Amino acid sequence: MIRITHDTTITRPKTQHDDISGAVRKILDDVRRNGDEALRRYAHDFDGVKLDAIQVSQAEIDGALKVVGEDYISLLERAANNIRSFHQHQKRNGFMYAPSEGVIVGQRVMPLERVGLYVPGGTASYPSSVLMNAIPAKIAGCPEIYIMTPPSVKPEILAAAHVAGVTGVYRSGGAQGIGALAYGTESVARVDKITGPGNAYVAEAKRQVYGHVDIDMVAGPSEILIIADDTANPRYIASDMLAQSEHDKLASAILITTSETLAHSVCDEIEAQIVRLLRHDIARSSIDDNGRIILVESMKQAIDLANTYAPEHLELCVENAFDFLPSIHNAGSVFIGEHSPEALGDYYAGANHTLPTMGTARFSSPLSVDDFTKKSQYIYYSPDALHEVAGDIEAFAMSEGLTGHAHSITVRANHV
Repeated sequence: MIRITHDTTITRPKTQHDDISGAVRKILDDVRRNGDEALRRYAHDFDGVKLDAIQVSQAEIDGALKVVGEDYISLLERAANNIRSFHQHQKRNGFMYAPSEGVIVGQRVMPLERVGLYVPGGTASYPSSVLMNAIPAKIAGCPEIYIMTPPSVKPEILAAAHVAGVTGVYRSGGAQGIGALAYGTESVARVDKITGPGNAYVAEAKRQVYGHVDIDMVAGPSEILIIADDTANPRYIASDMLAQSEHDKLASAILITTSETLAHSVCDEIEAQIVRLLRHDIARSSIDDNGRIILVESMKQAIDLANTYAPEHLELCVENAFDFLPSIHNAGSVFIGEHSPEALGDYYAGANHTLPTMGTARFSSPLSVDDFTKKSQYIYYSPDALHEVAGDIEAFAMSEGLTGHAHSITVRANHV
């Protein structure tokens, strides 16, 4: 049963990254050396699948579209349209300006050439992750977008890949799938960046390949924090806490409230609703181990605590909820009012659901179009413009003891 407490100390569940780093390193080294052979071996050993073709064929994708049916494809397209609409607003253009006569400086914004999107496929299927990762990459203009997902590929994943317009789908899960994207194999194209959530092995593999390729983040267990007052509906809050808890036994669901009556009502509702969940065993472990209801004296205390915790998802189930939004500084995504549940953001509203976890919302952001671009800058000085500033640059270089830098200016300035 979830705990009700006045203790405002919130600790997160310990992740397994340190415990599995050695095993992940061996898998990555194996994939780097042995390529497709390693992927086939791991598919057999870990997933019980005899992997013939590593890339999913177009015939398989066409077959998946028939399996899921037109209604499901239409659902994906409606969600995809919302995601496109939101992320179109994130597009950036480069700039160029001339600060003085004979000087031009600027910046170019360019898409990454090839990106890999990891899509989980273990205890649940996540076609929503396909849309949330692939659509921003498409908007950024990435020419090649590949999905990596465990070998028993769900038809819903392939349908989402079709709707999102990805280049191809590979079947390999876990750390080995991350290694294939990072290093390339006979069948898998090496990418420039890997995004997307996964289990502890995926997260640790992303951590280890970073630097060889870019990554979006090292994600921890999913989490929700709800701030509620005595106007909130306990049934809604309990359902949102359970929705988060069914993700993973390490997921966290926390309620901070000024109302003791609400706290006890939410506790009762959780017990009444949890038995109806298909994944009730997972939700039970999450709620019992990581769930908490914290009683506070004021909304200010609640918001201060939320900002310190920096949750992945934050719901404001309070009267005049928009009034409190400016006070929220650290949260991946904020859901305003009791009719804006976290599940709305997971699937449909359009804002991205790949969010910073483990308190990293203090300094990082949701996945966006920016994650699939890179920037390059340029500088042009005419002979006269360089001559004008040569003395300043020479003095700066000499102050650092870099006479070669100074000389590279002098030899040009003296010939103007």
